[in-house]
Amino acid sequence: MDNFKAKTNVRYSILIFLFLATVFNYADRATLSVVAPFMSKELAFDPEMMGLAFSSFGISYVIMQIPGGWLLDRYGSRLVYGVALIGWSLVTMLQGTIYLFATPLMALVTLRLLMGAIEAPAFPANSRLSVQWFPNKERGFVTSVYQAAQYISLGIVTPLMTIILHNLSWHYVFYYIGGIGIILGIFWLGFVQDPFKHKKINQQELDYIKQGGGEPELGKQEKKQKISLAQLKQVCVNRMMIGVYIGQFCVTSITWFFLTWFPTYLYQAKGMSILKVGLIASIPAIAGFAGGLIGGMFSDYLLRKGHSLTYARKVPIICGMLLSCVIVSANYTESEVIVVAAMSIAFFAKGFGNLGWCVLSDTSPKEVLGVAGGVFNMCGNLASIITPLVIGYILTTTNSFDYAILYVGSMGLIGLISYVFIVGPLDRIKLQPLAAA
Repeated sequence: MDNFKAKTNVRYSILIFLFLATVFNYADRATLSVVAPFMSKELAFDPEMMGLAFSSFGISYVIMQIPGGWLLDRYGSRLVYGVALIGWSLVTMLQGTIYLFATPLMALVTLRLLMGAIEAPAFPANSRLSVQWFPNKERGFVTSVYQAAQYISLGIVTPLMTIILHNLSWHYVFYYIGGIGIILGIFWLGFVQDPFKHKKINQQELDYIKQGGGEPELGKQEKKQKISLAQLKQVCVNRMMIGVYIGQFCVTSITWFFLTWFPTYLYQAKGMSILKVGLIASIPAIAGFAGGLIGGMFSDYLLRKGHSLTYARKVPIICGMLLSCVIVSANYTESEVIVVAAMSIAFFAKGFGNLGWCVLSDTSPKEVLGVAGGVFNMCGNLASIITPLVIGYILTTTNSFDYAILYVGSMGLIGLISYVFIVGPLDRIKLQPLAAA
């Protein structure tokens, strides 16, 4: 008991940094969605052109997942994440200058491609750091906290961006949000460290993490780590992980509707002012934040009560995906109140079931967490390419959001089917030795 009382709690300061970095990870992605109605009007971008701009981020983001994971395994999360945070924030600022180019769309697509490539290691790094710094029984909560950052980004930073947009212009949205991210990246490099290198952590906390299933010494041998193609196939191509990949694609599809077309949906389809869009867009985000925290804590609670890992992780995911289908009801009403309620319930449900990264942390071999996270995020974020393009095409051909909302709602049903019928029992994958692979 004395050792427990003497234990430091440095891991919670790391969680704060994970949370803040993820807030601006999503804020930088969402800048374009907030300014889209005004930028597209000023620069004569039609819906298909905006769909291309939205999805260009996802193209490079997906392509760079495995290389980004390799960088994490080789150089560690602290350095790679900190440099990436500064890099993508600088690119965000540059997006405010595209009007200076002869072909603004080409400049915007190029910068979004660059931003996607630089952001690629972020979520694998979150997963890797959660394994380094936290025991199993806290990991559901930790995952829910950094996952909930996306909702805080939408709920707090989006209204801030609409105020900047209303009082200044769309260019300054990029300047301010990018500038804050650069400052945060500098603080990250100054304060974040691996557990075995951190000066403020004591042995009691290191023992607590390790005895609880964490890996505080992960990274000591990372430059010597080798993995064969056969081992990579073992990690990434099996029934359990394929089902998890499908589920993550579905969850990410819902996320990217809110990150890209949702403000335009409120502005154009529902006729709201841009300031009202900022306020209304924050309500589903707050609901998603609450759902994310509750889902993670509920999963950890089930684990502490003696339920299996499979039960504790899959029950919130399945329930959340089922409830997220309620978004389709927005097609059958003109009431702003009902529309906002449907969106809020769907986003709460999506947050409640958004435990894919926790599942990845629970099941991936510790030796290749970066690469495994990269493959997982690559599969999930195919939605960041497909969803904006599909919705842009639907709007161009039908001039209506009805089928777009139906598409988003169907993702919850597909994800539910995947976790019920494909994933199966959750268990940590163990790598076969190189000689036997």
